[in-house]
Amino acid sequence: MPETLSTAERRRRWREAALRSLRGVVLDLGAGSGVAADHLAPGAEWLALEPRRRTDPALSERLGRRKTARLLIAPAESIPLESEAVDAVIASTVLCSVRKPARALAEIRRVLRPGGKLVFFEHVAADRRTWTSALQAVYSPLSRLIDHGCDPHRRTGELITAAGFADVVMQRSEAPGVLGTVEPLIDGTAIR
Repeated sequence: MPETLSTAERRRRWREAALRSLRGVVLDLGAGSGVAADHLAPGAEWLALEPRRRTDPALSERLGRRKTARLLIAPAESIPLESEAVDAVIASTVLCSVRKPARALAEIRRVLRPGGKLVFFEHVAADRRTWTSALQAVYSPLSRLIDHGCDPHRRTGELITAAGFADVVMQRSEAPGVLGTVEPLIDGTAIR
């Protein structure tokens, strides 16, 4: 019988597997508490992007612990960096909450150096005409209001694929959801 893992456990395992290999300048979109920094290689320069000045206290603590780290206050749709400034971008359950995801993905491509990598872990819309999709459509407006703008009914995988990256590798999985549903997830990489 396959192992049933929560979204949080899947995200934790993804961080351990995907983030250690990132090198150079790493931009962490919607850094939140900064937990991604705990999984980066010691020499990586960590740039934590947050849309608001008021940040999680744990983020400030992590910024202080890393040798090379910086906080950037701006939305993902307008990253305050020069073009081709970073080697990697982390997007972990953040593309669901940006106002204009296609614009955010264009900004990610702009700031990535040629050959740079976007690593992502996102919850996404369920397959059309399923119970989960119907439920997501109903609660999306409430979720956007109470969960930092999160739209669980967004087709983020399709947006990443359409964003013009040279190579996109993505896998889909599911975690237990509410009311007997499943929470669809994607994780993978996109190379500029």
